[in-house]
Amino acid sequence: MSTTTKVQIDTKTFIRFWLVIIGFIAAGYLLYKASFGLSIIFAALFFALAISPLVKTLAGIFPSKSRNFAIALSYIIVVGFIIAFLSVVVPTVINESIRFFNGLPSLFDTATGDIGLINKIGGTLGIANLQDQISQIVQSFSNNLSGDFGNVLTASISNVGSFFAVVILALVLAFFMLTEGPSIVDTFWHTMGNSKNTHRAKHVVKRLAETVSKYVSSAVTVALINACATAVAVFIICLCFHISPGLAFPFGLITGVFCLIPMFGSFIGGAIVALLLGFNVFWAGIAFLIYTIVYLQIESNIISPKIQGKGMQLPALVILSAVTIGVYTFGLAGAIISIPIAGCIKVLLEEYGADWMDDGKINASNFDDSKKKSEDKKPVKKDDVLIAKK
Repeated sequence: MSTTTKVQIDTKTFIRFWLVIIGFIAAGYLLYKASFGLSIIFAALFFALAISPLVKTLAGIFPSKSRNFAIALSYIIVVGFIIAFLSVVVPTVINESIRFFNGLPSLFDTATGDIGLINKIGGTLGIANLQDQISQIVQSFSNNLSGDFGNVLTASISNVGSFFAVVILALVLAFFMLTEGPSIVDTFWHTMGNSKNTHRAKHVVKRLAETVSKYVSSAVTVALINACATAVAVFIICLCFHISPGLAFPFGLITGVFCLIPMFGSFIGGAIVALLLGFNVFWAGIAFLIYTIVYLQIESNIISPKIQGKGMQLPALVILSAVTIGVYTFGLAGAIISIPIAGCIKVLLEEYGADWMDDGKINASNFDDSKKKSEDKKPVKKDDVLIAKK
């Protein structure tokens, strides 16, 4: 015989349930609409934490000056580097790419002019002057590629204005975070009181800030060493292969910036420089590629351990997973900030993971105790007589 259980829900509970659902949906929609603005604020916060060690260093060098002077000087250094990178590296990459596209037909003719193997293959297949036909195809491909490159460049220039507006907004936000942020944070902790939880939360926030700032400062130091070593290597290679030594500085900046990307950044930057040198002289690119392989071994075994120490002690799987998520979410910027975010998550797990586990054990033990009590109160059947346990 089946029994039917009816559950009655009053109107207030029903309305509250749907109000909670609607509230979550509305909050998610608002976060989605504000995602771009939140990304700018997050980028500004990351930038402020990143340059805070530089601000502290400059404040120690100029103790007679105010903190705002150190912040302004830090901004001049960082913004000057960004302007130098854009004004030197970007034109160099564009010029070398255009030179390669325009010289592609002559490079093909030089590589195949004295061989005659292509014409022999064409004669076997019944195609006359196969090499001339391929040369015409390469010429047409080079012209089309140059035209497409120019169109892409023109389209990119049209978006420069909006990009610089976002960058300026992020820099202004970071400036106010550095100038007014400490007083706002002190006011917040003063408002929270002097409880044990407040002191612990303050300690955790301090650890999070130190994790980001230490990682960025050590990564920037390694990148600067990489950039200087690349500039010297490119300068020597240019002298050996009769290439303009002026490429040393922009190519050093390229490898320095790509070195900020964890795991694969240094190799990607070295491969790009080797490719650009190969556009001028093939063996110059090969020589720099060999240098890159040797230098990466030195960097990973000597330079990085000395400067970064043990770092955040994250497994390689976690680093690779974080970089993958960062790249596919925020592109190049996501690859750079992925490791500090993973380090912050590790700090949170170290500080609060044990508490969460203890709470789970307490809840589980409570559940077990209640279950035992209910079993104790349950009557047992013995000799067809129900006897309740005392």
